[in-house]
Amino acid sequence: MSGPTRPAPAHQSVGPRHSPDAADPRSALWALMVGNFVIGTGVMVVPGTLNDISHSLQVSVPQAGLLITAGAILMGVGAPVLASLVAGWDRRRLLAATLLWYGLMLAACAVAPGYDSLLPLRVLAMLAPAVFTPQAAASIGVMVLPAQRGKAITFVFLGWSVASVAGMPLGAWVGETWGWRWAFGGVAVMAVACAAWIWQVMPNAVRPAALSRQAWASALQSGPLMRVVGVTLLSSFGQFTLFSYFAPFFKQTLQADAQTLSLLFLWFGAFGLAGNLVLTRVIDRLGASRAVLLTLGLMLLSQLLWPLGQGTLSMAAVLVPWALGCFAANSAQQARLVGLSPTLAPGTIALNTSAMYGGQAMGAALGGWMIAQGQMLQLHWVSLALLLAAVWLSVRADSRRPITTPSS
Repeated sequence: MSGPTRPAPAHQSVGPRHSPDAADPRSALWALMVGNFVIGTGVMVVPGTLNDISHSLQVSVPQAGLLITAGAILMGVGAPVLASLVAGWDRRRLLAATLLWYGLMLAACAVAPGYDSLLPLRVLAMLAPAVFTPQAAASIGVMVLPAQRGKAITFVFLGWSVASVAGMPLGAWVGETWGWRWAFGGVAVMAVACAAWIWQVMPNAVRPAALSRQAWASALQSGPLMRVVGVTLLSSFGQFTLFSYFAPFFKQTLQADAQTLSLLFLWFGAFGLAGNLVLTRVIDRLGASRAVLLTLGLMLLSQLLWPLGQGTLSMAAVLVPWALGCFAANSAQQARLVGLSPTLAPGTIALNTSAMYGGQAMGAALGGWMIAQGQMLQLHWVSLALLLAAVWLSVRADSRRPITTPSS
């Protein structure tokens, strides 16, 4: 469904493969992947430690869930706005500075004296995910050949899957064992270390072409592109209505202790990583649109099976299809947008990231409201309905109408 690749504008940096003194792009891809791991671990550290945050700060679970909602709103609004503000920045400096900011803000969160100070600090920390993930993906469009773009993007997005395998369960275990402050502090240290790594290996002069107002208008007025972004919004909305509250849900239904909770997160993350690894190998042959439908279908299967596992350890088996599709869907969506219009990718990926975080905010808010109404055990039905809507919209998004892009 992707059209012919347009040549890079004359003012656009073409990245390391055309620069004789550039760093090895493979090292840069590894650093960006680890950067996404740190970003993802920091985003998911709140769901993993929600029980301890609620207990230690003496707030309700829905109130603690506002840390997810407020941060996601900032990320959702900030991604496209910040994409315009940082358009001309060298990506080596931008991405390293973003992770440094992340580390400093998460360290401040770790020593926050109470909930009232933790909430604004957490929101400020979420400026980093709003910048890092979309700008790392947009940089790949410059750094690698078009034929390798899908594989490179899904590889870098593996960092989020690895975060679900290692970062989220470890954060949950640390939070339940030593307290949420130690979990936040650990992510802060990783962020600073990764900032230094990116500074060392990321090539200079990687500057994806800045989008003009006309380019933004083209993106926003493109039905196929906006339907793809809508798929991300609905998918994220559906997932995070339930995913945000895994920790209290499993504690209530399974009486899960710290070890059981961390093992469940590890189980989910391991299959999430497996799904993304498989996608990385097959996406260029399968096609991004088909990959999205496959991943959405897997997540739907878990929602349908959810009542069968509720309250028993067979829930681990029910989680498998969801995990296989969860992070792979995000990777496929980013590759889908780049394939639809490489020229508009810096803007559409930012909009897609905005939709992902906006869906997280809506899901966490709706899930928290339902829990406050005593409806925790009904969350999966809402997830099911929203994922069905995402499938419907994804089918509609497969328009063959060409996407026009303004000349720079």
